[in-house]
Amino acid sequence: MDYQSSEDNLPSDPITEDLLRQVVGKPKATGAWRDGDHPGNRLFANIGTVVLESGKQIENVKIAYESWGTLNADGSNAILLLHALSGDSHVAGSSSSAHPTTGWWNDLVGPGLAVDTDKYFVVAPNVLGGCQGSTGPASLDKKGKELGSRFPYLTIRDQVKAQVLLTDQLNIDKWFAIIGGSMGGMHVLEWAIDHPKRVDRIAAIATTAKTSADQIASNTIQVEAIKADVNFAKGDYYDAKAGSGPHVGLGLARRIALLNYRSPEELNERFDRSWQSEISPLGNGGRFAVSSYLDFHGNRFTRRFDANSYLTLVEAMNSHDVGRGRKSTEKALQLIKAKALVIGITTDRLFPVENSKFIADNLKSNLVGSKLHVIDSEYGHDGFLIENDKVAPLITKLLRS
Repeated sequence: MDYQSSEDNLPSDPITEDLLRQVVGKPKATGAWRDGDHPGNRLFANIGTVVLESGKQIENVKIAYESWGTLNADGSNAILLLHALSGDSHVAGSSSSAHPTTGWWNDLVGPGLAVDTDKYFVVAPNVLGGCQGSTGPASLDKKGKELGSRFPYLTIRDQVKAQVLLTDQLNIDKWFAIIGGSMGGMHVLEWAIDHPKRVDRIAAIATTAKTSADQIASNTIQVEAIKADVNFAKGDYYDAKAGSGPHVGLGLARRIALLNYRSPEELNERFDRSWQSEISPLGNGGRFAVSSYLDFHGNRFTRRFDANSYLTLVEAMNSHDVGRGRKSTEKALQLIKAKALVIGITTDRLFPVENSKFIADNLKSNLVGSKLHVIDSEYGHDGFLIENDKVAPLITKLLRS
């Protein structure tokens, strides 16, 4: 998802009036949640100053999070859920004016489900640098001006540092489990390496131990798509009128990302060469259905996300290498002591299953079931958000191990 949301699992037939209403009208300059907006289910923790790897610091950091269930008296039942690139704290629940999408793991988190909120105290934060309540580029400085282009470069480790400070605020000494997919899986690995005494078990799903050149290349194109938009205004676009923000660039970045989130097999099977209407796309002004699919999701995304946050999070993903400063990637993974569930997806174009195999090969005896678990899915990278019937039993196995 990156973000990779199950919202993208829509039928391939023509867009209905109900869906169309979600992308008509002029979008605001940013789709970020802003101070003064309805909080919905969000809670907020002020975690103070976060000192970054770069030596810079962010003061008065606020982390938005949602929680479910009740923490045991001894704090032994806490689970941390970490989202992918364009996700947020809304893991479970319906969409509303406060929450632009339904919960990204609605079928896995709740009473009696794999992550049973009758049994566990579950916390899901919006990542530092995000745009759904946590401090990020759309946040205001002391003078009431958006940070915009002044927001500093973040790494995955910086974001984990903020999650650790949130953990301290919640008075949780150790997480029973930390679970994350895609970018969230990067955070999971850093947690297990850097804070081994604060987590019992982990799930690293559809992720990688280090971002490859191929992955950085795709991310770079997305970054440049946003920066090339004249309305990006070098990151200081927040005063733009509705319809005049960097929507073209952000929408294009989203379209590029979707091609990594889904598999060629799914797109070919779902759309083939079908037309979006009765008008031929062969020189007659019509469109292919797959083109309309990409346009719809690109346009929709601009209404719930912030261009600067997208850049911040993509560049944080580019920074990811658990081996940086730790001799090697292999040696870093071998520091992990937590019981580990590693899941790869057969058709994942973003983080191919070989990435998960590399993680599993270096965890060895810590693995749940003593092996890498591979999900066969037609949905590509998004499979971890869609294949609930396949993911749920594995999460249950981890939590019961």
